[in-house]
Amino acid sequence: MGDEGLPHGSWTFLTSHARVLLALARDPGVRLREVAETCVLTERTVQAIVADLEQEGYLTRVREGRRNHYGITPGAKFRHPAEAGRDIAGLLALFADDPPAGPRRTPRA
Repeated sequence: MGDEGLPHGSWTFLTSHARVLLALARDPGVRLREVAETCVLTERTVQAIVADLEQEGYLTRVREGRRNHYGITPGAKFRHPAEAGRDIAGLLALFADDPPAGPRRTPRA
């Protein structure tokens, strides 16, 4: 799996790590198989990303019965110097809701 489903080229504004984090924030009990489908990644890639996010302190994983539940660490900061000091909570809040139903049009004067 890769970029074959992307329109107009292969780059996106969000990294795979950001997309996985957003998917887990939206549904902390989601299966990684479902995250992989949503993010257009392989399940193995998602597992590696979750391990990265846990290792760096962005996520916690708690086993509940036969499923994992993921928690986002409050106050976690962006890693890149360009965003230094900013909480990831703002990004998560921006994408918390479903996207609007259709394209927005600006009224003409």
